[in-house]
Parts: sequence; structure tokens; C-alpha cells
Amino acid sequence: MLRIGLTGGMGAGKSTVARALVARGAVLIDSDVIAREVVAPGTPGLAALVEAFGEDILAADGSLDRPALAARAFRDDESRATLNSITHPRVGQRTAELLAAAAPDAIVVQDVPLLVENHMAPFVNLVLVVDVAAETRIRRLVEFRGVPEDDARARIAAQATDEQRYAAADVLLDNNGPTGVVEETVARLWDERLVPFEANLRGAVAVRPHPRVVEPVSAWAAQAERLIARLHVVCGAAAQRIDHVGPTAVPGMPGRDLLDLQITVADLSAADDIRDALAAAGFPVVVGAGAAETIAVPGDEHVGAAGGSERVHGSADPGRPATVYVRAAGTPAQQFALEFRDRLRADARVRADYAEVLREAAAQAAGFAGDAAENAYRAVVRDWIGSAGR
Repeated sequence: MLRIGLTGGMGAGKSTVARALVARGAVLIDSDVIAREVVAPGTPGLAALVEAFGEDILAADGSLDRPALAARAFRDDESRATLNSITHPRVGQRTAELLAAAAPDAIVVQDVPLLVENHMAPFVNLVLVVDVAAETRIRRLVEFRGVPEDDARARIAAQATDEQRYAAADVLLDNNGPTGVVEETVARLWDERLVPFEANLRGAVAVRPHPRVVEPVSAWAAQAERLIARLHVVCGAAAQRIDHVGPTAVPGMPGRDLLDLQITVADLSAADDIRDALAAAGFPVVVGAGAAETIAVPGDEHVGAAGGSERVHGSADPGRPATVYVRAAGTPAQQFALEFRDRLRADARVRADYAEVLREAAAQAAGFAGDAAENAYRAVVRDWIGSAGR
């Protein structure tokens, strides 16, 4: 199952995107709908709210009077905490039930307006953010929902900033254009990324792009941060640290569009303990020679399963290839990954030399495919690291 988090500011058009995804076959779990279900008349949730805030929060027909509840629940932090303690667990339980009911090959879209505010991004496989200029959102709220302008501005100001959403977004969907444009974007996203991602996740297939060196990409650092946050959720206490290493971790450095990440664990037994959890989260084992230029110590045997000095995982997401090395603390490869990254960051001469090596490696790999291309690429890099690079 592939879990997609969908969010955006008020009036951004999340519902439009959600409908487009459902039309392609997605299973939608709408947090706003669930939040209403768990406090519907006759539910334990509504009874708990009445007990906490009084009968005055009920409308004449016995349903929840939401403005009346807001007047009581948002008057201070303690009241807000009480409200959250009643509603959040029930929303979470219902969400879990719907996730459990989804098919194993489902692409589940969780529409969560406060996904960024509630720090939920690391708990899904991919975050889609619907983006619209703030003034456009305000106009939509005023014209189409009848919200007073001052109220609309206050509500938008109370949510996450655009910058905070951008930082959480694996995919930014621009909905500033005319009707129908964002739906076309969603259709391409579904076919080119979401469907292959789900198939790779289900089949435990790591994406292995052909070795090709590109100029520096400013988004690499933020992309690595998002993957690291997900890896921390998966690994829990087993991860002593998780670092962005390799060329993509060096500002201004060209390299493969393939993030190198290193999980440091106590020993390889701990690495094996998290193997299945990593695969289930979209980071399956890479069997064989590994998948990156790798800043490993020459002579290390890069084996995805048992054996060797490390474990190597990849990314199932075709839109964000990555190699995840799981290494024991204090081993030569674990230490060298960090030391070489820091050396590249600090020394312009080494950085320039290594960039040329990477380009030469890509040229050597150009005439091959699959494992042969990887081996040709890595052989050049390994030779340099074994001599001048160290």
C-alpha cells in the first residue's frame, strides 16, 4: 500500500486534486470527514465533548454546534488540549481502520489540512502540497464559501506558512492556472510516479537510474531531509544517527541525481533487525553491488542482505532515487562516509578533482546498461578513492 499525504492552505483546491486522484483509482481518506463522523449525534465522541464543554455546544437538533464549541475550546491552551484529547485519538483510530481496510495494492490518499502543522509528513510515503497564491485563496474563500475577508485572512494566517509547506512537499502542485490544468498534472503524476512507486513498494524493487552526472541541484538538501525524517520514523532507536553523505550532500557539487544516505547503527545485527521495516516503508534491499558511486572504503563488499560490512537499501520512488547505507558505528566505511563528505565541503581542490572523476565514471558507464553500467561507474570512482581521493 502506498500512502500519500495531501495538504494545502484553505482555498488551495485540495478537493479538486483529491477528486482527480480518486478518478484515477486512489482510495481517499478525508480527515475533515472523519472529524465530523467521530462527533456525529449519538457517538461517544460527541458525548465526551458535551461532558467537557457543556450542553451549550449542541444545536437544537442535538448535533454539534461548531461555532459554539470553538468559542469554548479555543479560549485557552488548556481547553484546546482538552478538545484535542477527545477528537484526535478517535480520528486516528478511524483512520487506522480505513487504512487496514484498503487493498494491499491500494494508493491511499490521506487528505489532511493540518498535515504540516501536525508534523505528519514523515509518516506517509509522499506528500503532495496544492499551492495557490494567498490572495487567490482569500478571494476563493470570500467568493465561493461566503467567508468574510477578515476571517479568511485570519484563518490563513493561523495555518502553516507557504515556506513550511514547501519544505514538506515531495510534490508541489501548482493550482494557480485555469480550470483543468491541475487535473492534467495529477494524471501525469499518477501514471509516471504514483503507480510505479506502488508497484515497486509492493515488489520490493529499488529504483536504479543509469549512472549520469548532472549539475548541482539546489533541492537535494531538502529532499534528503524529508527522506531522513521518514527513516527516523522507521528506524526508531535503532538509528544512532542518519546523515546525508556523498556528492549530493555537498553544496555546489555535481553528481548523480541519487541521494546517498547513511544510517548508523550499533552493529549489523541491528541493521538486519530493521531490514523489513525499511522495505515496507519504501526502502527495499539492493542485492549485489549497490547502486551509487558510493564513498565507501575500497575493498568493502557492498551486500544488501547477509554478509559484507554493511547493508544497502534503495528507494522505491521513481521520482526520488536514493541509496541508503546501513553501517555499524565506528567501522571504516561509516567513518569515511562522513569524513569524505566534510572534506569535499571544505576543500575546493578535492571537490573539483572528484567532480571530474564522477564525469569520467559516467562516461565509462555510458556504453553499458544495468549492473554493467553500475560496475563500470563505480570502478572508476573506487580506483580514485583508493589512491588520490584518500
